Amino acid sequence: MTVLPLLLQAEAPTPNLLQPEGGMVIWVTIVFLIALWILWRYAWGPISDALEERETRIADSMQQAEKALDEARRIQADNQRARREAEQEGQRILREAREEAERLRSEELQETRERIKEMREQAQEEISREKQSALDELRAEVADLAIDAAERILGEALDQSRHRKLVENMIEDLPKN
Repeated sequence: MTVLPLLLQAEAPTPNLLQPEGGMVIWVTIVFLIALWILWRYAWGPISDALEERETRIADSMQQAEKALDEARRIQADNQRARREAEQEGQRILREAREEAERLRSEELQETRERIKEMREQAQEEISREKQSALDELRAEVADLAIDAAERILGEALDQSRHRKLVENMIEDLPKN
């Protein structure tokens, strides 16, 4: 009994992995080619299509992001330009308002000066009229007093109109102070 297992052991050759067998190489090659064909047909196409689609989506997303960035930069530039224009417009409006206020102030000042000048002229005219009226009254009073005094001195009634004319002529010859 001891001999049989030894014989069995001796008869079975040990496989050598470095030494290929012809049938095994053929079957491995056939199975590899079939697996390669199945992978090519059913897996490689969809995987490469999915990769290409993903690459396309990424490229499109990048382009959209660049467009959005360019649009954002353009909008920012437009906003800055609009802000500068609004600031300039505000400064222009403020400057015009100040100029208009200064112009109105000058006009009001000029009108006030003109009114004061007119009031002064009117007052001087009024004073001149009052002065002339007072002088006329005074002359009339002096003429009446002179006639009364002459009547008393002479003791007789003189012709009033003739004497009044005489006194008025004399008063006219007096200096006008």
